[in-house]
Amino acid sequence: MAVDHDRLFKELIQAFFEEFILLFFPEMYEYIDFQHLSFLSEELFTDVTAGEKYRVDLLVETK
Repeated sequence: MAVDHDRLFKELIQAFFEEFILLFFPEMYEYIDFQHLSFLSEELFTDVTAGEKYRVDLLVETK
């Protein structure tokens, strides 16, 4: 039986997002409103200058 590491990692990030930001991005911590988080999945965006398309697995929307 294979373990879905990608899904588990996404669940960990969602469950401990505030702690993750505090640990890895402490300079950004004070600018994020953790009371208004929305986790979005599978976002597609295009690099306008290079014309390349990228897919984001997990995106966090906040104030």
